[in-house]
Amino acid sequence: MVDKKIIAVHSEFNLKNPIFTLIIPAYNEEAYLPGLLESINTARAEFSAGPEAIEVIVADNASSDKTAAVALQYGALVVREEKRIIAAVRNAGARVARGEFLAFVDADSIIHPQTFNAILTRYKQGGIVAGATGVQLPRKSLALILTYAFMVSMVWLTGMDTGVVFCRKTDFDSFGGYNESRLFGEDVEFLLHLRRIGKKRREKLCRLRKVKAMYSYRKFDEHGEWHYLFMIMRLIFGTLFNKKSLKLFAQHYWYGNQRPPL
Repeated sequence: MVDKKIIAVHSEFNLKNPIFTLIIPAYNEEAYLPGLLESINTARAEFSAGPEAIEVIVADNASSDKTAAVALQYGALVVREEKRIIAAVRNAGARVARGEFLAFVDADSIIHPQTFNAILTRYKQGGIVAGATGVQLPRKSLALILTYAFMVSMVWLTGMDTGVVFCRKTDFDSFGGYNESRLFGEDVEFLLHLRRIGKKRREKLCRLRKVKAMYSYRKFDEHGEWHYLFMIMRLIFGTLFNKKSLKLFAQHYWYGNQRPPL
C-alpha cells in the first residue's frame, strides 16, 4: 500500500506494460526539469520498443514552485513525497512504478538519446545485475577537470558510477530500495546491495560509457569550482571525528532551500 503522505497524479498517458520506469527526484526544479524531460522524450522516441514502453515519474519532494505542473505538462506521472530525504523521494517513485526495470536520474541532468536502447541491449546480453551510464562535463576548467579525474578514479576503484542508475524492479524490492536513514551516500549503499545480489547470480555492475548523461554543475557555481575536493576531505574528517558537524554540513549542502540561478 502506498504511504498516505504520497499523492499520485496520473498524466494523460496510460502505459499498460512499460519496460522501464524512469524516476526523477525533484525539489523546486521548475527551471531545470524541462531540459531533462525534453531529453527523456527524445530518448523515448528513439526507444526500439516505442515511447509507450517507458514510464516517467517525477517524485516531487514537497516543492513550493511549479515542479509538479511542469512534470504534468511533459506527460510525466507525479508522486509527492513530503519527507526531505532523497532516498525517500526515490523510493516514493519506485513504489508506484510499473516497469520491469527501474532507472533513476537527477532532475538537473540531461540524458543521452540512446539511453534506454543501451540499457535494454546490455540486459539482453546477460551477466549484469545493475549499472549506470556515467556522466560527462558540460564545461571544462582546471578545477573541474581535476575533480572529474578524482571522481573517475573512484569509479575505477569501486566499479560504481552515477548518471542514469538502473536495476530490475524485483531486485530493488528485494531489499527495500534506498536507505532512508541516510542524508547522503544512499546511492553508494544502494549499488553495494545490488552488487551483493549480483554476486550470488554471477552478475556484475556495469557502466554504459557510450550513453553518458550530462552532469549539472550548479553546485560548483554555488560553492566554487574547487569546493568538491575540499568537501571530500570534510566528509572524511566528519565521518572519523565529528559526526554531528557532518550531519549539519550534509543538511546544508544537499537539503538547503536555496537553488542557484540558471
